[in-house]
Amino acid sequence: MTVTASEPAAPQGTGPSDRNRSDRSAFRRALDVVDDRLGVSALQYPVPEHANSLGWSLGGLTAATLFVLIATGIVLAQFYNPMPEAANASVRNIITAVWGGKFLRGVHYWAAQAMYVLAVLHLLRVYSTGSYKRPREANWLVGVSLLALTLGALFTGTVLKWDQEGFEALGHNLEIGRLLGGAGFWFSDKFSVGVPLLVRLYVAHVAIIPGLLLGLFALHGMLIKRHAISPKGSAADPGGVEGASEPRAPFTHHLRRIGAFALVVLAILGVLAVLLPPGVGPTPVEGVEVTRPLWMFWWVFTLENLFGLKAILIASVALFALLAAVPFVDRGPNRWWRRRPVAMIAATVVVITLVVLTLMTLVTPAASHL
Repeated sequence: MTVTASEPAAPQGTGPSDRNRSDRSAFRRALDVVDDRLGVSALQYPVPEHANSLGWSLGGLTAATLFVLIATGIVLAQFYNPMPEAANASVRNIITAVWGGKFLRGVHYWAAQAMYVLAVLHLLRVYSTGSYKRPREANWLVGVSLLALTLGALFTGTVLKWDQEGFEALGHNLEIGRLLGGAGFWFSDKFSVGVPLLVRLYVAHVAIIPGLLLGLFALHGMLIKRHAISPKGSAADPGGVEGASEPRAPFTHHLRRIGAFALVVLAILGVLAVLLPPGVGPTPVEGVEVTRPLWMFWWVFTLENLFGLKAILIASVALFALLAAVPFVDRGPNRWWRRRPVAMIAATVVVITLVVLTLMTLVTPAASHL
């Protein structure tokens, strides 16, 4: 009788599928370590399906453009000289001598305008859907403050070019500071004798305003998490009270959607930076006023032409006071826009007025106001 030796058994756990399982297990353990310390899984909380639409992602896109501005601004700041005698030349140096400087400045320029446009569209969406209603009044006020800071960043950025447009913008800054009296002391050239006002506006542009924006964006996000994504009203459910039955998705899915939209915005910014790069005028000349401000300030430029410099201050304060009052005036339960005719008509009148005043600037020649 012949006895044959049995073949040795194949070693266990060494096949490709076993190795893949082992790799996934190691990756999962690594993720668990990170999550244990940073609490990343907390971002998996459910949000309503309507939050993933473009209209409800505008706030996230506004934040994304802020990060683009900070990233490009950090690079540009390495080559910018805020002293009045050198500022204009340093901007020209960025455009002509710094590798990639012209492109980065273009992205920065268009990202600033995109942030403003997205912030306004976000505000209009929040208004039209009644998302400012109780208990979200405080977050509406935070959003209005963010819009004001965005305009402040645009204004100070204009001044930093230190061409004729920037010089005239600084002149308006000084005059408005005088109109404010003691409250406008910081805006005057007497606040810190020996330090040019351009330098202080540079500090405001690169440190004070971005710091406030980041802080308020964080508070904005915390309040959204605290009160949840606002419900969406409809004809059948004008108050949005039945939103609990709407399908839900993890917040991380919402972040991925915002990331996808942000990549599209970034691509558009890159194309604009190449095709329509921002220019810079020559060193400014005192005693003349021949430029118009950036387009988002055109509406107050028209009012200034009609009623004088005080109109800028009065109109700006009035507009933001109206915005701040919105959640305390419209306190009804309805969120659907068709159930809020008074609020929608009032908003339409304000928007049309601002658009008309803006368009009037196109046919209004530059005039001396200072």
